[in-house]
Amino acid sequence: MESLDDNIEHSTPVWAVFGDLMSGLLGAFVLILVGVLGVQLELASSLEAEVQKRQQEEQRRVTLEKALAGPLASGRVTLDNGRIGISGSVLFALNSDELQPEGRQLLKSLAAPLSAYLGTRDEILMVSGFTDDRPVRDSNRKFADNWELSAQRALTVTRTMIEEGVPAASIFAAAFGPEQPVASNADAEGRARNRRVEMAPVPRSGKAAAEGK
Repeated sequence: MESLDDNIEHSTPVWAVFGDLMSGLLGAFVLILVGVLGVQLELASSLEAEVQKRQQEEQRRVTLEKALAGPLASGRVTLDNGRIGISGSVLFALNSDELQPEGRQLLKSLAAPLSAYLGTRDEILMVSGFTDDRPVRDSNRKFADNWELSAQRALTVTRTMIEEGVPAASIFAAAFGPEQPVASNADAEGRARNRRVEMAPVPRSGKAAAEGK
């Protein structure tokens, strides 16, 4: 009897340890399962947000294309990823910020559809000036460098758009000088492509960021 009792007393801690081990494993499994489910939910939310973002971007692109159907059909402007591109030679003579008659007519054709577009969205129009990388050749020394030239061109376009009906609170100017070229500056054709003005609707909250505020 003593031997049997001794066996029972010695076997009891083993079962207790085994039970604790199983409880620990079950708890760890539950934690892993909760973690996996959390990751799956996060991935699903991220995927849904990305799908919605792409749908909004596509809707925005289609809306812009419809609004600018006339100017786009004429070939005088381009639309790439929401950016409306205008060749600098259409708007300005070389090293000048004075708007040419053809350029003013083009901006006039853009003002009404862009005003209508902005009126239906919480966006603001950013007008960006770009140049090639050649030093400014200005006999009157009106511009210190390409940055100043691009800034004045952007301001000229911005003011003209306001004159043509775009609300002043819905448009602002930005200058990029020779930065962000779209072609090589090694030849005349590439430099001509880099001398351009772009207009792009951006979220209103992006205005402060663009101005560095």
